[in-house]
Amino acid sequence: MFQIGDKVAYPMHGAGVIKCVTSEKILGEELKYYILEPCIGELEIKIPVAKIDNVGIRYIISENEADKVIEEFGSCKCIEMSNWNKRYRENLDKLKNGDIFEIAQITKTLIERDRKKSLSNYERKMLSNAKNILISELVMSKNSTYSDIERLLMSKIS
Repeated sequence: MFQIGDKVAYPMHGAGVIKCVTSEKILGEELKYYILEPCIGELEIKIPVAKIDNVGIRYIISENEADKVIEEFGSCKCIEMSNWNKRYRENLDKLKNGDIFEIAQITKTLIERDRKKSLSNYERKMLSNAKNILISELVMSKNSTYSDIERLLMSKIS
């Protein structure tokens, strides 16, 4: 399905490049793995080839789609729910889904909520994760840097 060098987005981890395909023998069974090198951070992620359809990996968005995400980032409506636990669970489901537009909305909503009222530790961690996932895909789509994309997004809501 994917080839070495493909730029992909992996829900909950962000965007990266398929670095290679490896095989490992586990419990007597030969298993193949994609090795994903994220564009942010220094981890390598092993993704079982046999389960690729279940984990939600997709090709990164085009540069035009990235421009649309950035434009909509400034104008998307923030959804306010008073119950933080329900809000957290719904946001987590959206992050797991991997839809870049929903991740942008989560990021913007949490940034604005943090400006008005301090976030809980769980939501602060979610904001950091969502922001990194969002920016990593935009960095790869627009062939830019983390700081340039972050500055561009923040200018949309300042």
